Amino acid sequence: MQSPEASTAVSPTQIQLTLLAIADEVVGTLAHLVAYVGALALFAILALAALGQLPELRGDDPADKPGWSTGDRSHPAFALSRIDSSEKTASYTILRHPEGGRKDVMRWASAADQPLAELEIYREGGEFDVARPVAMDLAIQMGLGAATSLEQAGLIETKFGPVALFRPIGTDKGTPACLGYLKRNEEPALQISGFSCQGDTLPARRAAIACTLNRLTLLTSGNEPKLEELFARAELKRRACDLAGSPDWLLGAANAQLRGAL
Repeated sequence: MQSPEASTAVSPTQIQLTLLAIADEVVGTLAHLVAYVGALALFAILALAALGQLPELRGDDPADKPGWSTGDRSHPAFALSRIDSSEKTASYTILRHPEGGRKDVMRWASAADQPLAELEIYREGGEFDVARPVAMDLAIQMGLGAATSLEQAGLIETKFGPVALFRPIGTDKGTPACLGYLKRNEEPALQISGFSCQGDTLPARRAAIACTLNRLTLLTSGNEPKLEELFARAELKRRACDLAGSPDWLLGAANAQLRGAL
């Protein structure tokens, strides 16, 4: 039979096991603490990195995005067939956008170097904003400023179908103003726009715009078969130019109600 002293005695082995258990708990706690602190440090580093990228994220502002630039190495994709050999060649500018858009712009000027007419063929890319009012860009093209309001000034019939005409609101109907025009095509995504100040009367200016669009030809489609198909179909509907300004052939049946007003 063991004495009470013998039953309550603790062996050195038990003490060592207890100390080892305590040490394991301390080491485990420290390991978890280190992992926790490391995770916090990682989150802090990621947060700082994100803050460092904020100027780039603010690049969503249109003012910070790369915009249109002149495509010096690009070749003209369109041309106007000449009425006679003495006709002067227009200036031709190609603009490209990093998101895929391309604008081919032809401009004409008077003898006094005043803007006389402009034709822009815009092949839309990812930069195209469907929410942006088309009249705003057309007013800028006409040199009127984005805040200028335009009103519809009838339709003309061209090889591309009906084309809407526009002029500044408040223009005296007895005074011919420069006319803007706009034609959108969904497939392929294409927009033809511009303005003309040619002609002394509204019928003459309508005729000048219709003649310009009917003479527009495609030089190269740039591996865009739908663009080539669009111009091929349009060419079948092309009419000869009538710069005498007869209004009847310019206005289709859908525009008959506008004849008296304009």
